[in-house]
Amino acid sequence: MNTLRIRRVAVAVAAAAALPLGLAACSDDPATSTSDAASTTAPEEGQSQASDDITATDKPFGSACASVPKEGAGSFEGMGKDPVATAASNNPALSTLVSAVKKAGLVDTLNNAQNITVFAPTNDAFAKIPEADLDKVLNDKVTLTKILTYHVVGQKLTPKQLESGSFETLQKGTLTTSGSGESYEVNGTSNVVCGNVPTANATVYIVDTVLMPPR
Repeated sequence: MNTLRIRRVAVAVAAAAALPLGLAACSDDPATSTSDAASTTAPEEGQSQASDDITATDKPFGSACASVPKEGAGSFEGMGKDPVATAASNNPALSTLVSAVKKAGLVDTLNNAQNITVFAPTNDAFAKIPEADLDKVLNDKVTLTKILTYHVVGQKLTPKQLESGSFETLQKGTLTTSGSGESYEVNGTSNVVCGNVPTANATVYIVDTVLMPPR
């Protein structure tokens, strides 16, 4: 009888001792699972954020982009279907540039070029030039061609490349760019007011000042 009691007590003690260990082991599993889930989820969130950043830089940006038509040939979607000179002709803010391109006989040159970047001055940019000087340039094909081809780079430039860049133009001169985010300057004097605009054969950065090639 005493032996039987001793055995029962021993079994009860052993069970009581094992219970906390079992509970501890059970409590570790959810924590481990939660930790694993967190470590698995974190990279996915990071990848999603990186993807959003990339998408943002692929879109047109700048204060003047708001004036671009929402639909039709002059919209971003419409411009993306046409070569650059044709696309520019559908944007009312670039009518002076388009007239200059026609006077210089550069429409076919720009439309047939592949993978170029055009820094396109707005009508207001041309208006900064005294009228007499502008008329003189518009009627001097050689000078006009030099000025217009100075606005063209023979490769497509991304906003990232504009952060601190130096590029040879079709005029054979060099222009420099600087900035970040949605704020960029060309040659330290001309601001990009609507950038990263796609056309069928070019990327366009609309600027607020006409660029003058070095003499």
